[in-house]
Amino acid sequence: MSSSLWIGTTGLTSAEKQMDVIGNNLANANTVGFKASDTYFASMLSQNLSGGSQRVGQGVSVVAVSTMFGQGSFQSTGNSTDVAIDGSGFFIVQDKEGGTLYTRAGAFAVTKDGLLSDTNGYRVMGHVFDDDGIVESQAMTAMDLRNIQSKPKASTTFNIGLTLDSQTEAGGTFDSSQILYDSRGAQHTLGTTFTKTENANYWSMQNIMDGNAATSQSSTGIRFDANGVVEKIYSSVATPTITTAGAGDAVMTYNKNGQMYKNTTAPITLTRGANADTWVITDDGGYDNMTITLGATGADDQVSIDFDGTGGADVTFALSDVWAQNDTIALGVVQTEQDPTDIGVRFYASGGSLSDGAEIGIDGVLNWNFEGDDSNSINSFATTSRISALSSDGYAPGTVSSLAVDKNGVIEGMFSNGQRQKLARLMLADFPAIQGLTVVGSYFSETGESGAAVNNKPGSGGLGKLQSNSLEISNTDVAREFIKMISAQRAYQSSAKIITTADQMLQQLMNIKQ
Repeated sequence: MSSSLWIGTTGLTSAEKQMDVIGNNLANANTVGFKASDTYFASMLSQNLSGGSQRVGQGVSVVAVSTMFGQGSFQSTGNSTDVAIDGSGFFIVQDKEGGTLYTRAGAFAVTKDGLLSDTNGYRVMGHVFDDDGIVESQAMTAMDLRNIQSKPKASTTFNIGLTLDSQTEAGGTFDSSQILYDSRGAQHTLGTTFTKTENANYWSMQNIMDGNAATSQSSTGIRFDANGVVEKIYSSVATPTITTAGAGDAVMTYNKNGQMYKNTTAPITLTRGANADTWVITDDGGYDNMTITLGATGADDQVSIDFDGTGGADVTFALSDVWAQNDTIALGVVQTEQDPTDIGVRFYASGGSLSDGAEIGIDGVLNWNFEGDDSNSINSFATTSRISALSSDGYAPGTVSSLAVDKNGVIEGMFSNGQRQKLARLMLADFPAIQGLTVVGSYFSETGESGAAVNNKPGSGGLGKLQSNSLEISNTDVAREFIKMISAQRAYQSSAKIITTADQMLQQLMNIKQ
């Protein structure tokens, strides 16, 4: 009879432990990343009844409290560094003493020291990328996001999309302007002027950066077909021949190279009259509206010509030494056309750099992305001239404005200059036997029974992928816990009833002698 007292006691003790587990599960119903536990019971060793094979058990005991690692639901948040694991695996954190712990709670934030940490200040571990966001380190380290900047990129290519008014009169212009960047991130203004020639199908192009005209460009003009589509691009070369009775000389400067839009059937000829202010055009070479402009009156200093008679000087001759009557300057123009292709534009000498030592372009040459699937179209229609698109590949330096985490754990920085760059990667850990892990508050710790941690990238090695702006909430099933609570209560009541009934029976036995 006394055995039933002890058996009832084991029932009480086991039910109490089960209630402890249930209470802990319910108390953590709102704990991020919490994994509920379950209680497992076993019958205690039995005893033989005298002279037979019948056995009577000795009660019940709690043989295990096991963690249930089932997936919890996701809760959306407004924090890009809140991350949930969709599948198996644990985040890896390092406590303040340098110990390694594992967790499913992905409520992370960047501290004032620039370290990615959880709510307890434990540092999140993973891989980091180099300064260019290309090479990923394979060493596990705390993710330090301090002093991260997006380095500037020098512009090497620019693009212009526009429509030119085909009804523009000869000499009329249209300007576009865009920002380029040098290798130090300084801004430069690139202007492109399109000027209508006296031939309705031809427009010249001239690039100017920070007020300085390009020293060379592989094409200086465009020719449109009858439908207003670019048919050819062209460039021209003018070679002067000087005939003098004395020592006169001239140095030619292109002002608007693109205005030389056709070959000369005969050389353009400029002839000096009796004095310095009587230069005339004796042959226009086929440019019917050509005009001439002289320098200071009465001095042989400068002669300029405008090929179409509007818009100012296209070619200038700086005169020196002694010029006499009937001395001539003959100018032969060779104009070449080709199918549309990218145009090289140079603003400083090959191998050189800008005044502060910074560079722009490739070896000083900017590529005008004029032709190709990724280029913007230039047309000539009977409508107001307008710009449709401007772009370039350079950018200024930038600072981190926000962070994003992708499904593979890569943390990208969005910078103030509009660039994105890989900064680090969250790594996950898995174990041969996760039931062997030791629970340490909201964390898990590796043990000999769990086996050594196997670290891998999210989405590989059987690990789950990540979902940012989300947290995995507790997997506690409240309804199930209440059912277990009722069961535990009934078991406790039954065990208590066994004890009271056994006590009454013993009391009755003691009363027999009376």
